[in-house]
Amino acid sequence: MNRRCPVTLPRGRRGPRAGRWDRPGTRAFTLIELLVVLAIIGLLAALLMPTLARVKEAGRATACVSNLRQIGLALQIYVSDNGNRMPVMRDRLPGTNAPPPGTPPSVDVVLGGYLGNLQVLRCPSDREGIFEQTRSSYAWNSLLNGQNADQLQVMTLELGPSRTPVMFDKEAFHRARGEKRGVNYLYADGHIKNLLVIEGSP
Repeated sequence: MNRRCPVTLPRGRRGPRAGRWDRPGTRAFTLIELLVVLAIIGLLAALLMPTLARVKEAGRATACVSNLRQIGLALQIYVSDNGNRMPVMRDRLPGTNAPPPGTPPSVDVVLGGYLGNLQVLRCPSDREGIFEQTRSSYAWNSLLNGQNADQLQVMTLELGPSRTPVMFDKEAFHRARGEKRGVNYLYADGHIKNLLVIEGSP
């Protein structure tokens, strides 16, 4: 009579199906459950992306405001050194063609010695290469060329320093922050706003 001897497996090996998934109360994720989790993560990421973009743009807009403040200080020093007169300068056009004879020098040439670093003329949100093409992301209000800084006029209107824009973003670089906050304006009194202030407006 053959007596079968019981087979004893080494500790840790209880057969091919043994494992932690066989313990009571535990189970593996199904493929559908994993796909649902991934879909939820993707949805949350999509919801957060616009917020993150606005936060990043807010940081770049703050750096832009800092640039405009430095430009405002440079203009004040220039005016002080030049008989209280605003500079005579122009916005450089894209391209390599030389300007016509008698054309005023560009902003980077006139204010370069007062700014110290020409990178101040580059808006951090200028991703269209405007600075590289024109040497300035900011436009100059050429209507003020040569005017007395205490009696500025725009199209014969005396708006006052707090309503007279002197430089501003050439494009709505900060449009991600909202339609009315896309362009920063530097005014003659040194303050900066997002909206162009004209006589009669707040």
